[in-house]
Amino acid sequence: MSKLRHHTWVLRPFVAVLAVLLLVLVSGCGGNVVTSTDTSSKAIKYTPVTLKNCDLTITYKQPPQRAVTMTQSATEVMLALGLEKHMVGTAYLDNPILPEYQQAYSQIRVLAPKYPSREVFLGVEPDFVFSTEESAFAKEVLGSREELLKLGIYSYLLPIECDRPELRPERVTMENLYQEIREIGRIFGVEERADKLIAQLQVQLQETQQKLGKVTTKKRIFWYDSEDPPLTVSNWGMPNHMIELAGGENIFKDIQKKEAWVTVNWEDVIARQPDVIVLIDANWSSAEEKRRILKSNPAYSQLKAVQQDKFIVLGFSYTMPGIRNIAGVRQLAEALYPERFK
Repeated sequence: MSKLRHHTWVLRPFVAVLAVLLLVLVSGCGGNVVTSTDTSSKAIKYTPVTLKNCDLTITYKQPPQRAVTMTQSATEVMLALGLEKHMVGTAYLDNPILPEYQQAYSQIRVLAPKYPSREVFLGVEPDFVFSTEESAFAKEVLGSREELLKLGIYSYLLPIECDRPELRPERVTMENLYQEIREIGRIFGVEERADKLIAQLQVQLQETQQKLGKVTTKKRIFWYDSEDPPLTVSNWGMPNHMIELAGGENIFKDIQKKEAWVTVNWEDVIARQPDVIVLIDANWSSAEEKRRILKSNPAYSQLKAVQQDKFIVLGFSYTMPGIRNIAGVRQLAEALYPERFK
């Protein structure tokens, strides 16, 4: 999803150093999945990696040393893999950083509250940029990935965000998250860490699914992403998949296009009468503001979910493919079917 839409809108010689990794499973729906601790290091041999990412094929002869992340989900994937020492900049928080990563995050330069200017970005002499939003490579932001490559700056873009729809996957599932983690692990030569992180995520998801069990009568959900007209989710994208895994049903699942977020009208929302409204909370669009809109407009009182205060608040950072997705499914499932999680 383009954040621009939300607001209305080199490589150098390197001897790789790896730390002994400790992955700690963190329980509870609000927390992150793992933390990593570097306690010792040893030199390893890096095997060159060639990846096709959207319409670019890039060969890495050594891991990037001066990486910049342009979105929160990208930042937290890097931190979950213990790669903070490879980072020289980060940008664009949607929600507060997870507490278990705050110390590592505080050591990295924040280039801008939103997207940095091209000048600020180039000023940290990056050799790699990782974004989960295609809008980071807009002309008015960093410029195209091809232009950056000419400057010796390699890049990785979340595959579901490829600019051409035909390059995007047919469906978005947790496999796309695992692919993202696996490919970043390969780029930085930390495949073992990536595999362990994926295994941790899979175990957490399995635990939620076991608790949830089979849901025969699914609660119908209106996913309220941002304000007026309402932006919601189609049947394609991570939010829709999260709804499915949590035992719910997206009231706009009939919108079939390779775009996760779509604009609808209030008349359709009212006609479809959701059982529950998920209010997405972000720095640029608060859940409280959306609740106020729903509560203050007499027309929306026709929604039984509004009348009965059937709201679930979920941070935006749980909705983009990243390490929070599994915890997001747990939050949704517990809020929809609390009796199954006692």
